[in-house]
Amino acid sequence: MVDSKSGTLLIKRYASRRLYNTETSDYVTLEDISGFIRTGREVQIIDLKSGDDLTRQYLLQIIAEHEGRGESVLPLGVLTDLVRSYTTEVNSVVPQFLAQSFEMLRGGPATVMGNLGTSIPTIPGLEAIQAQQEAFLKAMTGGIPGAWPGTTSPTKTEEKEDLGDIKRQLAELQEKLSKLS
Repeated sequence: MVDSKSGTLLIKRYASRRLYNTETSDYVTLEDISGFIRTGREVQIIDLKSGDDLTRQYLLQIIAEHEGRGESVLPLGVLTDLVRSYTTEVNSVVPQFLAQSFEMLRGGPATVMGNLGTSIPTIPGLEAIQAQQEAFLKAMTGGIPGAWPGTTSPTKTEEKEDLGDIKRQLAELQEKLSKLS
């Protein structure tokens, strides 16, 4: 469901660290901001004094709070790979991979299945990236019964096999990328 209001919702952070909704002229919490985003609103959070854009910082904080409360969406392996991506040459591929994965999720099952074979054709190590993308999509939808036609929650054995395949493919991709440098 997308909110009927259009445009980006501007939230200002005051020196007291309170967050102010400029549309409704009231203070909001991180949970309120999370709710706006879930309804389809784009949100921008600006520091009133410096003018700095704090949106990324607050979105990361919202994710950390949800993960900390046990509302885990990101498997431990994905979080670990994200941390690794900040210190390796793979970091240039990760944002594109994540953006394309979420774009496919927004498009629904037909888009996901149609794009898996054509999503990143120009990057060396395509097979490894596609396998990671498939595993990521499986992890993102595994907890939702019937989210995609024909999907079921993987067994522990399947998860271990998938993880082993992903680790092997990631190592192959990293080796190919290091040869390109």
